[in-house]
Amino acid sequence: MERSAGILLPIFSLPGPYGIGTLGAEARAFADFLHAAGQRWWQILPVGPTGGGDSPYTSVSTFAGNPLFIDLDALGAQGLLTPDELRAARLPETGRVDYDALRRSRETLLRKAFSRLGGARAQTVRDFTARNPWVKEYALYRALKRHFGDTAWFDWPDEALRRHESAALEHWRVELAEDVAFHAWMQQVFFAQWAELKAYVNGLGIRIIGDLPIYVSLDSADVWSERKEFLLDSEGRPSKVAGVPPDYFSEDGQLWGNPLYDWVSQKADGFGWWIRRVEGAGKLFDAIRLDHFRGLESYWAVPAESETAKNGQWEKGPGMDLLGVLTSWFPQLSFIAEDLGILTDAVHDLRNASGLPGMKVLEFAFDRPDNAYLPHNYASHCICYTGTHDNDTVLGWYTHAAKAERDYAESYLGASGEEPVRRALLRLGQGSVAELFVAQMQDYLGLGSESRINVPGVAEGNWRWRMESGCDTAALAAEIKTLTHTYGRC
Repeated sequence: MERSAGILLPIFSLPGPYGIGTLGAEARAFADFLHAAGQRWWQILPVGPTGGGDSPYTSVSTFAGNPLFIDLDALGAQGLLTPDELRAARLPETGRVDYDALRRSRETLLRKAFSRLGGARAQTVRDFTARNPWVKEYALYRALKRHFGDTAWFDWPDEALRRHESAALEHWRVELAEDVAFHAWMQQVFFAQWAELKAYVNGLGIRIIGDLPIYVSLDSADVWSERKEFLLDSEGRPSKVAGVPPDYFSEDGQLWGNPLYDWVSQKADGFGWWIRRVEGAGKLFDAIRLDHFRGLESYWAVPAESETAKNGQWEKGPGMDLLGVLTSWFPQLSFIAEDLGILTDAVHDLRNASGLPGMKVLEFAFDRPDNAYLPHNYASHCICYTGTHDNDTVLGWYTHAAKAERDYAESYLGASGEEPVRRALLRLGQGSVAELFVAQMQDYLGLGSESRINVPGVAEGNWRWRMESGCDTAALAAEIKTLTHTYGRC
């Protein structure tokens, strides 16, 4: 990556009248803001349909897009929704995503739009499904979930269906044909709208950084339809699940519960599933952050019956066997190693061998002069962040920091007090030797902990913050551009 700067803002955090950020006018307006601010990267979070806890990291498909992000105004312009229906879909702008309200209303509205499809649009959906084989399995999975009362696939009453046997699949494709077609249509709309948005963003000289979670959910179309890729028993249940050991985020560790990969089997077939996965992500993003990079060197495996992640053990990951395949197959993509957490020399060696830039988080930096996250210790081949989606905002961090940490930060920055420290930290990141500097949008807006996106280890209340309409002003863009230009990142 050339010397540049970007801003982290999830799609769901965009403002707008429909209760959640979408791929419509507000996304283009934010791209215009980035351009005016001299930024060359827009970093987002995973965009798949969310599962438990509304987390983008617990998607029910690694390939699908989130239908909640569909631009309703575009459907209105196509005659698929009426002006009255669009007015009724508007929700008060509270600064928070109300997922329960969206679940109650959005699918009903989209089904109305689907019912008005003409023959030409229906053929477009069929063509899209033929070009993207994952859609067929995903759409059936979603239709079956609805039919069986939203229960997990491993609890469905039809054993042959749980085992993904072809005769059962064909029976249910016919039985639920209309619902299958509806879910396929939503994916066609999402990807068509995304392609238009990405073309607009790229046309401004801005590239998109997306996030590829290392694991997928047990209750997902991926595990149900491609069970051989995962370590599961004959009933589709894992004996060990993913997580991380106790660390600075949680004294019990984090018990994620995702199934683990059968790395031996995946290596034997040349990591074909991963190639297809990254190929799909490459249609959405220009650069991909590889989530939980250290799990590719060795990963924390926890007995499935455990209530916390404390009782896990480290097991060997695929390392360069996988990374070498991905970087050679996709030379047009930039990859970022999310090398945070408990790191060892082996993890550092893997990152160096892969040639990927790692992450430096300023909020982790202020305890001692030899801290690797302090800019005077950087090599240039890295990405500097104020904080990630898992961290507090700069103001929130400063407010809640221990006295020793705050004192050292003030000494290092030559500033004290909330506003001077916020500005000094942004200046520190911009002025670092890191190839790319990324700040959360909240940090440029000067927001506190109320706008934090996620608290790791806390199950409820995350992934909800939305930027208020009108916050991304021309004056703020000019201020950011001046700072970015000063440090040679425009």
